[in-house]
Amino acid sequence: MSHYVREAVERITTRKLAPYETIKVEPITPIIGAEISGVDLTRELTAQQIAEIRRAWLEHHVVVFRKQELSAEDQKRVARYFGELRQFPIAKFDGGDPEVVEARSGRDNEHIVGGLWHTDGTGDEAPSAGSFLYMMDMPEVQGGDTMFSNMHLAYDMMSPAMKAFLEGLTAHHDGIVAWRGHKPPEGFPIARADHPVVMTHPENGRKNLFVNSGFTTKINELAPFESQQLLQMLYRMIEQEPILACRIRWEKHAMVWWDNRCTQHFAVWDYYPYNRHVRRVTINGSKPTL
Repeated sequence: MSHYVREAVERITTRKLAPYETIKVEPITPIIGAEISGVDLTRELTAQQIAEIRRAWLEHHVVVFRKQELSAEDQKRVARYFGELRQFPIAKFDGGDPEVVEARSGRDNEHIVGGLWHTDGTGDEAPSAGSFLYMMDMPEVQGGDTMFSNMHLAYDMMSPAMKAFLEGLTAHHDGIVAWRGHKPPEGFPIARADHPVVMTHPENGRKNLFVNSGFTTKINELAPFESQQLLQMLYRMIEQEPILACRIRWEKHAMVWWDNRCTQHFAVWDYYPYNRHVRRVTINGSKPTL
């Protein structure tokens, strides 16, 4: 472990967090992730519960609620406590609820959504602030974990020289990458945008790395060869630094809420040919800035 990494990790693991009064919060790792209990999401939440859940989300970046039998309306109500719901264009093609995305995976899939390290929807001018993913049906065998990685720490563990270099760069993000060679429906809008390689989180004020293999295609200020080499280095750091990540083990009726602005995630597809069914609701975010 380099001294840059050691110092960055120590700043996180030695921080002092205020206690909670209306919920119980158990960290999954000292770096990222927490389990929240002592709250029933099928009922209206109090102002203090909402404030404490939001604080836990900002402090840990990923929070897990278990044993919550939620309807789609329950899930949307919970999400609305924390932001405006995002509407997805796929509803125009499948006739579904534009605020709800359901995903099924199993024997009939050639690949699954999220099967690589990525941040959701960074081709948008204003990517989402976060998503609430609810497990409706589990595979018959245990599997299908989701991994989350802390992009604040990914930035903090780099050398001062590398940080200064990256902060002068922007990257192009293209929504077509997520289709992985498959043709989107006729007329489906493909979002493309340029964002800073290092962004400042709009709520906690901390910097974090903001490129991902799911959507980022190039560094605008570099030659193509330089761009690809730099991006591959950053992707490998995320893939090969286990200290950045936590692993969420799913169970039926669990819900995970992650901060899309400072994390990446990876859906582990280790349950083929069994089936899984999830439901996602997303809240709007803002345009990334440094």
